[in-house]
Amino acid sequence: MTALGLWSEGYRSGELGADHVAGEARDAAKRIGYVKPRDPSLRLAQQYLDSMFQEYGQAVALAAKERSRAGKHMHRAYGLANFAREILLEAQPALAKYGCDLAPLL
Repeated sequence: MTALGLWSEGYRSGELGADHVAGEARDAAKRIGYVKPRDPSLRLAQQYLDSMFQEYGQAVALAAKERSRAGKHMHRAYGLANFAREILLEAQPALAKYGCDLAPLL
């Protein structure tokens, strides 16, 4: 999630190109899939975050070419991120009892 903020800022400032940021987002979606959480809340958040990174990557790629279509994907990406955050916030107290700190994700 920290990397996403850095990519976004780099893209907005012109330090990173759309292709680079879109590729990083697609790679992040793949990396999220490598983790196999046992907790149902974490699995659901994982699915939302995977989709969020994919939508974000698509939005950035389209923004460089067809601005009119990028907004729909960016809107989805933010919505998916919000869904994941809500799930993690709700699960945080129960998971903290098992030593799972979700603070870095929030």
